[in-house]
Amino acid sequence: MSTLVLTVGPGHTLREAARLMGERRVGAAVVIDPDGAGPGILTERDVLLSVGRGENPDDEVVADHLTTDIVFAAPDWSLEEAAAAMVEGSFRHLIVLDGAEIAGMLSVRDVVRVWTREGASCDVPASVGRAA
Repeated sequence: MSTLVLTVGPGHTLREAARLMGERRVGAAVVIDPDGAGPGILTERDVLLSVGRGENPDDEVVADHLTTDIVFAAPDWSLEEAAAAMVEGSFRHLIVLDGAEIAGMLSVRDVVRVWTREGASCDVPASVGRAA
């Protein structure tokens, strides 16, 4: 899990959010709305769907494109529990909450990284993951 989480506000444009996500090389941002019920999430898929519909990313705001039906993880979840939730919900990111506080973001990449280093069922060649 990454404890350094990218956050954006509901009033950011999709272009601003996409630029920040690109700079940080992450596929999702936590949306903090001081007037909202809790944290939201904007994913690269949300941005792509908007662009695919022909919407202007300079005019569209994050608040109108949040992922719905968010599943939050707890810090004590196992990787298997998190992976199962991701598969069941067809998403790639989980906001990890410790009570009402954001503890971090868990991505499929995080799960795969741990499983290939610690739990791979075969040897992973050293060349895997290196840029050519």
